[in-house]
Amino acid sequence: MVVFPGAKINIGLYVTDRRDDGYHNIKTLFYPLCFSDILEAVSNRDGQPGIIDLTLSGLKVEGSAETNLVVRAYRLLHERLGLPGVKAYLHKCIPTGAGLGGGSSDGASMLLILNKMFDLNLSYCDLFSMALKLGSDCPFFLDPVPSFARGRGEELVQAGVSLRGLHVLLFHPGTGISTAAAYRYVTVAKPSVPLEQMNQLSVVGWKGVIQNAFESYAFEQHPIIGYIKEELYRSGALYASMTGSGSAVYGLFDREIDIPAGISKYFTWKEFF
Repeated sequence: MVVFPGAKINIGLYVTDRRDDGYHNIKTLFYPLCFSDILEAVSNRDGQPGIIDLTLSGLKVEGSAETNLVVRAYRLLHERLGLPGVKAYLHKCIPTGAGLGGGSSDGASMLLILNKMFDLNLSYCDLFSMALKLGSDCPFFLDPVPSFARGRGEELVQAGVSLRGLHVLLFHPGTGISTAAAYRYVTVAKPSVPLEQMNQLSVVGWKGVIQNAFESYAFEQHPIIGYIKEELYRSGALYASMTGSGSAVYGLFDREIDIPAGISKYFTWKEFF
């Protein structure tokens, strides 16, 4: 079975308070992209139950196989239900450490594959609970539609926000941001304008109003991230922002444009909504 775990961008991202459990409460809008990895899983008839054999290709993935969310998703289901051996193949197109949710999407997609492949008949609530154990934004990727997110990112409400008719340019500067460090230095504050009121503003009106609280730290650590954002605005972006806690940056345009020369060497992806 083959699926295509997609990426997301954050439109606005605020850390509203620190929680007693070590997590943070956030407010954001998750918006899905068609940009995706490729994930295949097949039953390994020659393998032992509870054993997953993961093969990686494409962009480099940091960490051991045991920390990969595809493997962790398999382990979660096996511990609960017992599973036959599985061979999995993951081709990475979404950069890691970019704030695009690629790893979370891979993990959520693996839960969906296994549920269908082995006729586990798990409910959405069951899958949601297990996805949340993998990561705070994993539940979004079980049904990736534009959604306002609160809490750790798991309190999801479908949003009537549409980028239809716009072009997005997405850049990854080739450097990652430590999520732990980003949260350590982030400014805790509530949005000046509730994200739920975004539809009352045109996309042009988002500039300077809809913000990502992690940008200040990211720009200080890696000035190239701020430079990319500035270049996108100089090139006519209606709105530009870093996504997640970094380090990818996107710009929304009302027309197709050539990639700005000053940032053309960085990992680039285009989409027309």
